[in-house]
Amino acid sequence: MSQGNIGVPLQVTEIDPEKLDVCTVLEVINRISGKWAIGILLEAIRGPVRFTELERAVEGISRRMLTLTLRNLERDGLLERTIYPTVPPRVEYEATAMAKELYQSLNGLLGWAEQHRDDIAAARVAYDAAAG
Repeated sequence: MSQGNIGVPLQVTEIDPEKLDVCTVLEVINRISGKWAIGILLEAIRGPVRFTELERAVEGISRRMLTLTLRNLERDGLLERTIYPTVPPRVEYEATAMAKELYQSLNGLLGWAEQHRDDIAAARVAYDAAAG
């Protein structure tokens, strides 16, 4: 098994369309395709990160949206929240092994998108021209 660029083993398997649970796939896609989730995950992949660091790193996010997105990512098992008993309390978020595996999959999708960028643009132009 090969290793990804962050040390997570890569496992490529074919998906049997008969066994594909569309609802599960849609849940995952909906969660990570939200406006803020990928930016937060990318910051957490780099190592433990604090709330204020995320607030600065993810441009345009409000405190409320950051809190909600962090809770959802933690609920889904993609982030781990650690509270340190200091005064004031220190809270850090870190990507889980599952999030690091997801990161590898997103890298594959990014590669596919970059490879087909020109084809997609040409298809859109052709479609728009035909649709008038």
